[in-house]
Amino acid sequence: MRSYEMNFDGLVGPTHNYSGLSVGNIASRNNASAISNPKQAALEGLAKMKTLADMGLKQGVLAPQERPNIYMLRQLGFTGDDAKVMRDAYQQAPSVFLSCCSASSMWTANAATVSPSADTADNKVHFTPANLTNKFHRATEPEITSRVLKATFSDTSRFVHHAPLPFNEHFGDEGAANHTRLCANHSHSGVELFVYGRYAFDESKLSPKVFPARQTYEASQAISRLHGLSPDNAVFIQQNPDLIDQGVFHNDVIAVGNENVLFFHEQAFLDTDLKLAEIKQKLRADSLHYICVQTSEVSVENAIKSYLFNTQIVTLPSGEMAIIAPTECQENEQVNRYLTTLIQQNTPIKHVHYLNVKQSMKNGGGPACLRLRVALNEDELNAVNPSTVINQLQYDRLTTWVNKHYRDKLAENDLCDPLLLHEVRTALDELTTILNLGSVYTFQQN
Repeated sequence: MRSYEMNFDGLVGPTHNYSGLSVGNIASRNNASAISNPKQAALEGLAKMKTLADMGLKQGVLAPQERPNIYMLRQLGFTGDDAKVMRDAYQQAPSVFLSCCSASSMWTANAATVSPSADTADNKVHFTPANLTNKFHRATEPEITSRVLKATFSDTSRFVHHAPLPFNEHFGDEGAANHTRLCANHSHSGVELFVYGRYAFDESKLSPKVFPARQTYEASQAISRLHGLSPDNAVFIQQNPDLIDQGVFHNDVIAVGNENVLFFHEQAFLDTDLKLAEIKQKLRADSLHYICVQTSEVSVENAIKSYLFNTQIVTLPSGEMAIIAPTECQENEQVNRYLTTLIQQNTPIKHVHYLNVKQSMKNGGGPACLRLRVALNEDELNAVNPSTVINQLQYDRLTTWVNKHYRDKLAENDLCDPLLLHEVRTALDELTTILNLGSVYTFQQN
């Protein structure tokens, strides 16, 4: 049975803003307090989804979170009606309030880790929502993420949904941003690469000194067990701690894979040669392409600035591969020169498509951050909630929805406007009908 990789992009939420909440993410901190454009951000994201769908790829969408997160603010002691809760929180604890307004769920590479049925012991697709314990503004996401995933993949005969790992730094899990799957093609069993930043229970091991390592070895192992992977289906690789300290907060900032291609910077990992040999031995693929970018070709600084590795590598209907890159890669002289040379070499990557996702890039997320990869066979694909699949009709409906409900500009002090919460809830209530999700939001259930 034929299988496909389907990308589910996060729909940018109505409170998209620049609060600089993500320590270790240089772009996020550099653009803190800038005025954002939620409407433009959402339309950029939808245009990206439509572009990939028009290329013949399977493309879906995941709904955003409800923000501001009034329920968390009440849990933290703010009382009164919603307007008072928002006003008091902004005045008394502005950092907490801004964290509760984050639209960071747009980066669905952090939504979950997904293992396809070709790899798992029970031959079902397994989902584990990331607990995101390292950042408060993201640690409030897993409950709604779980509901959205269950509404999107509801067939229990084909899909298994696990609870997030324990909400403790020892099991810090950042989802698919630290997970890559290699395979001959998506119909075959593959090797899942779990990239971690540190050991939680062994402080003698190398770890970063400046910025936090968000993914632990113990979390990666737990997910492999939950998903029923055999030792032959998993490889555990430590991220180079020096690169974390330079701003490589997730593995998908320095490496990306697709089918039989692993595209990575030479400084990305520890014990690189040993781990590459382990992948090759376990995968047993006739043709495995390691594309290692040397520092002399692209510096770590330019890789981070352009998000060269936070690109998507996709397999086109023709069988050739393409890189989906942000326009920042085209604008960076060193990176543009490298990509121009790459597509002329003897690798499966033959095309580069540049997309404008500048609103996301300013907040520290490129094309790869915006999507959750789900490999599905034809039966599983047919079991996906069809209203979450991007086609011309859904694209038009969602574009109309964004233009109707989103603001053009959002400054930091706009986030405590009581009208904004009303606008968000009105929009999300309509969105759940468009996407046929049911009552996934707490305000709907209350």
